[in-house]
Amino acid sequence: MADDLAALLAGYAPFDSLDPEALAKVAESASVVRFERGELVLDAFAGGTDDVFLVVAGRVDLWNNVDLLTGPPDEILGPGGVFGFSAMLTEGSVGPRATAAESSTVARMPGSAVTPAFASRRGARFLAERVSAANRRAEPTPTYSLVDELILSEPVLVEESTTAVQVARLMGERGSGYAALRRPDGRYGLVTDEVLRRELVVAGRSPSTPAGELVEEPAPAATLGDSAAEALIQLLDTGTRYLLVTDRAGELRGVVEPGDFAVSPTTAGVAMHEQLRRAETVEQLAERARRVPGVLADLLRRGLASSKVIAVYSAILDTVVRRAVALVFERHPELSVDAFTWLSLGSVGRREAVLSSDVDSAVAFADGTPSAEADAYRAAFAEVGELLATCGISGDAHGATAQQRLFARTNAEWRAAAGKWLAAPEQDKGAIMTSLLVDGRPIHGDPGLPAAAKVFSDLRRHPGTMRLLLQESLSRRAKMPARGILSRRSGVFDVKEDAVLPIVNLARWAALSVGSAALPTTERLRAAAGSEMLPQDQAETLVEVFEVLQRLRLRYQVLQYQRGEAATDRLQMDEVSPLDRSVIAQAVREVAAVQRRMDNVSLYVPAESWASPRGS
Repeated sequence: MADDLAALLAGYAPFDSLDPEALAKVAESASVVRFERGELVLDAFAGGTDDVFLVVAGRVDLWNNVDLLTGPPDEILGPGGVFGFSAMLTEGSVGPRATAAESSTVARMPGSAVTPAFASRRGARFLAERVSAANRRAEPTPTYSLVDELILSEPVLVEESTTAVQVARLMGERGSGYAALRRPDGRYGLVTDEVLRRELVVAGRSPSTPAGELVEEPAPAATLGDSAAEALIQLLDTGTRYLLVTDRAGELRGVVEPGDFAVSPTTAGVAMHEQLRRAETVEQLAERARRVPGVLADLLRRGLASSKVIAVYSAILDTVVRRAVALVFERHPELSVDAFTWLSLGSVGRREAVLSSDVDSAVAFADGTPSAEADAYRAAFAEVGELLATCGISGDAHGATAQQRLFARTNAEWRAAAGKWLAAPEQDKGAIMTSLLVDGRPIHGDPGLPAAAKVFSDLRRHPGTMRLLLQESLSRRAKMPARGILSRRSGVFDVKEDAVLPIVNLARWAALSVGSAALPTTERLRAAAGSEMLPQDQAETLVEVFEVLQRLRLRYQVLQYQRGEAATDRLQMDEVSPLDRSVIAQAVREVAAVQRRMDNVSLYVPAESWASPRGS
């Protein structure tokens, strides 16, 4: 019987990724049970399961939504159908409920035996496809998951020659806070009620001023067919009130704003974003910011992909920081909030923040800012850091914050320092400062002011510096936990230090070596893919591994939050599922293999060739 089951398993995903010996072990550990029509096979809503089930013969009805158990089944599985893996993966009562649709035979396999199949790359693809398919089946129509479905009315369009008073009148008639107009280059710009107040009331411009002279551009835009989640992330990331929606031909089809996302189950974070943006006091900001982790948990529960939740969280952190800066500087009228550019560094700068992430920061002052004045600004930045701490957001423990003189300089000082780090990265912590600075992303002030990062676009002309930076990037090795931790339910593993940061550092260096200005780790890996140092297949592997580890980090940190614990990357292995322990082990092996190859290439291939296409 075991041989027959092993042969059957070999024909179905994800078990087809196992070798014959592993298949035999799975088959030997399985129990095969006969169920009559209507008989309950599994109810993973009533209690979790450590087992995975495979339909050997017959058909099994499956319900994936606990609220729809009285309706028709979500799926009907025939021979080869696999179920129960979601409950095994999460160790929670997440379903499904399964009953025999007819007389059926089902194999029940212990999770510990089948874990290698699900931990393989083919297994990861199987899980992604099954979860995606289940989400599509579960969504009613309309889903409000596309930006198209959020458009409520025809766009308000005017010509460039339309006068300001005519624009204001039309906006009033349509009950709109904006009017859009097409520019000569084909792009659209916006005239908003805020622009009209600023230009006509405050600046005193004539009511007959043409709309073309008042337009704000470029206006952020999405395209019909884009997901509502992506549109929301863009809206939050740009900090604007309106998002244009065009068709594939570039014609304007509508405009959406934050309130329009309220109906979308995958964009529930917009309400929190608006509350944070409108916080009037430091107390309000702190109280609302402390509710953000609960919003992330809700977004995950609603089915938003982990990568999207992380992007939303990073955008929300930007909003908290911007509002904290604004509130602090309201207490200091002697200081101008427009005299500097605030940069987010580290994981927030890369838009990869999770609940345990610190907020690293730097500031670029306009050239000519007096030293004494800069000191006053740094004192105000310290107040910003204190306010963020009350919001539950800590600054970098190593001092990479805007209140420190090292991280708050004039633009000319930053440019000069970057030049020195490029020439001698071993001096004055040049390699570390370079790594911090190239992750910088302006979130307040003039985005064109910080020019230091541009210095590093010339890195490929400095092979000695490239070699030193590579050594620094490879110094943090991906490593397995202490012997036995992954095979038993005890011990601690730091997923950030020992698995995530090695990928981040490697990707940062690889992007610099090919002259890419990308910030997110996955984009950096894709930009460098195919080079002598990072072959295409290894880049793709690292992208997959990084995304898997980020999902794992977020999921466990949300669980920590729900238990009232502080979010941390130090995982207690007795709380980690067998599948996740195998995923961690495989991830570390993949990263370590790439690091070993980079070590060898750095020894035997000239630095001038590292960024060249492989084989050229």
